Amino acid sequence: MSGLHNHNRDLLVLSRSGELSPEELEYTAEQLHKILFPIESHLHFCSVHEVIDVNRFKVITKPHKVQQVIADRGRKPFVFICCRN
Repeated sequence: MSGLHNHNRDLLVLSRSGELSPEELEYTAEQLHKILFPIESHLHFCSVHEVIDVNRFKVITKPHKVQQVIADRGRKPFVFICCRN
């Protein structure tokens, strides 16, 4: 089960067929990691979120600007990160 320990994440895997063998669980965890890894990148996060800056009455949507605001987020009040869903 070395594949389960290579990735630092918590996964809840549900199975309709009952309990999974360790090999099936490892295979499932690897497949989920392959799906989730590209989606969890900083660039992807910044491209699907926007920043609403109430102080300047601006909405920031450019990924590199969103990343800058996230880095300085603790320093400004009334700056919100919202999902563009």
